[in-house]
Amino acid sequence: MVTKLVIISGLSGSGKSTALNAFEDLDYYAVDNLPIKLFENFAELISGPTSKFSKIALVMDLRDSSFVDEYPVVFRRVLPNFKNAEILFLDSSDEVLTRRFSETRRKHPLSHGSVVDGIAKERKLLTDLKDLATTLIDTSAMDVHSLKRRIVEQYGGPGMDRMQVRFVSFGFKYGTPKNCDIVFDVRFLSNPHFNAELRDQNGLDKSVGDFIASDPRAKEWVDRTKDYLKFLVPHYAAEGKAYLSIGIGCTGGKHRSVYMANRLAEELKASKGLDFPIAIEHQDLRLS
Repeated sequence: MVTKLVIISGLSGSGKSTALNAFEDLDYYAVDNLPIKLFENFAELISGPTSKFSKIALVMDLRDSSFVDEYPVVFRRVLPNFKNAEILFLDSSDEVLTRRFSETRRKHPLSHGSVVDGIAKERKLLTDLKDLATTLIDTSAMDVHSLKRRIVEQYGGPGMDRMQVRFVSFGFKYGTPKNCDIVFDVRFLSNPHFNAELRDQNGLDKSVGDFIASDPRAKEWVDRTKDYLKFLVPHYAAEGKAYLSIGIGCTGGKHRSVYMANRLAEELKASKGLDFPIAIEHQDLRLS
């Protein structure tokens, strides 16, 4: 059952892609540039008895040449079937839009030479849609982070505005994870691999954990890294990040990185003033 349907539209360069990404981070099913001719069929699909979609956000705008001519009729026919449907319209000043197109060097969809003329034409064509919108956001004074925060504040549920922290243990011999924002290397610690009794175990086993913890550098590393992350994580959250991935690597991703990822995550969870959801993934444990 669809509990929320948000149609995002507005002027080109006003931040629709940023808004859609923010909705996706809020666990909305996100669709960009859905043609108006497909909207009715799409609405039937997401509202059908077998649909698993509950929250939908989609961008519909003038990139579709049929949009302006057909949206009044299609919206009147479709939107009343959804209890919590709304139109979010993003606007911005001509000066800011012109600067954004200049900075990105993107072509305005209605421009055939002058960006200013394209903006003026688009603004006129979307006047009625702007009046129809249930929510209007002027992004003139916003950067991508402040727009994202605005979306989260308005459309996120309790706790959805908190950044999620994910620890990923891995083995350097398999490659560094591509999606990590921060990577730590714990190969300097004593390696259980060279202990015949521990070689076939992993960092989840108590005996391996005890061996690694017996290295005095392990505790010092956890303490120093915890303090560093206590400083750093809130600043990442303030920038509007939805996820922060922290990689911890050893040679094979089986012993040291697994234990240290768990240990560091536990320390952060217990830290006062650091209230973020924390998850742990052992990426290469099955490969070792």
